Amino acid sequence: MDEIKQKIETANAETVRRINEADPVLVDIAPAGEVIPGLHDRMVLHSGPPVDWQRMSGAQRGSMLGTALFEGWAKDAGEANDLFASGAIRFEPNHTHQAVGPMAGTISASMPVWIVENKAFGNRAFCRQVEPSQQFGNYRDDALQGLRLWRDLWAPALKAALGRMGGLPLKPIIAKALQMGDELHNRPVAASSLFANAMACPLIEANVPKDRLLATLRYITNHELIFLALAMAAAKASADPATGVEYSTVVTAMARNGTDFGIRVSGLGEEWFTAPAPRAEGLYFPGYTKEDGGADMGDSAITETVGWGGFVLAGATGILALVGGTPEEAMSYSRDMRRITVTASPNYRMPILGFQGAPVGIDIRKVVQTGIVPVIDTAIAHREPGHSIIGAGIVRAPLDCFKKALLAFSRKYQPNRT
Repeated sequence: MDEIKQKIETANAETVRRINEADPVLVDIAPAGEVIPGLHDRMVLHSGPPVDWQRMSGAQRGSMLGTALFEGWAKDAGEANDLFASGAIRFEPNHTHQAVGPMAGTISASMPVWIVENKAFGNRAFCRQVEPSQQFGNYRDDALQGLRLWRDLWAPALKAALGRMGGLPLKPIIAKALQMGDELHNRPVAASSLFANAMACPLIEANVPKDRLLATLRYITNHELIFLALAMAAAKASADPATGVEYSTVVTAMARNGTDFGIRVSGLGEEWFTAPAPRAEGLYFPGYTKEDGGADMGDSAITETVGWGGFVLAGATGILALVGGTPEEAMSYSRDMRRITVTASPNYRMPILGFQGAPVGIDIRKVVQTGIVPVIDTAIAHREPGHSIIGAGIVRAPLDCFKKALLAFSRKYQPNRT
């Protein structure tokens, strides 16, 4: 028993070392089909664990339909539905392809994606843009217009600026934003402002035509959630090198698709351990109620996986106006997350708690032993396809995911005890 415990502790220390030493840098923006491994034409990536068309949640199906219409694979939603149902359009999880996506998370070949490289380990991760409509399941033409503007206007201008500046280190922005009241998931307001400031001069120096320059500046300076995609890609790039450490009980991914909530564990590779996706408790926009809300969805819990989001809510109480709750509850969330993690970050700190580091390294053993599950702040999508964002709130990961993972861990590393 002591021998395996020591192996686990050593493995977990190595896993969190890799996460903490990550150096995410935004290096480019490019069409997903050109850069994401294994993404082919007539294929859509989605958030969460694998799911088939029959079990797929309403919001994710709506987003998939919108993607097919955006790509021109179908003339209307009915035709798009038939293509997905028949298998004519393939779909797979983002995490299978080094990618993440907010909410429904849909990514197709012609969508430009942010490209973040972890300079410490040489791996890359990808994320689509963040917007309030198509990624929530709205497939109307006006919802798709935001994707077209991203593809044809904003992404090319930002790509030119990134080329001019040779990439943008994200670690300093994340560290500073956490000390300015962000939590990098539902509230990346400071980080988005810092990003816009960093991009303004390079946009001008890249000789972007005036009309495109002004349109892009308006976009990045008025998009308070623009940095969420960068935080997600940075977190994915930070977590991926921590995958596959033998004997490690540290979680390397948490993701939801509106049907299932799944986790991956370092010492168990790329296997998903799932349970039914929970529903968020939060605040709804006027005209919507709890009965309208679908189950939780999105790859954005990768931010909590590396210690941001709900794990640092103590320092981001301004978000409570969006998700509900009290400052006291926010403080307790961050303190509780310390009880289920391996260590504290040396890079990302919370001034409100005496500059303690963010909790890093969710340990499935501690989750099961304490019954404390990760807390995630999230947006809320409608239970039916065809709607934009309807609210935001707080959700807890289901304990069953961690119990299943711990049982699988015991079978693999302590077969004589199972």
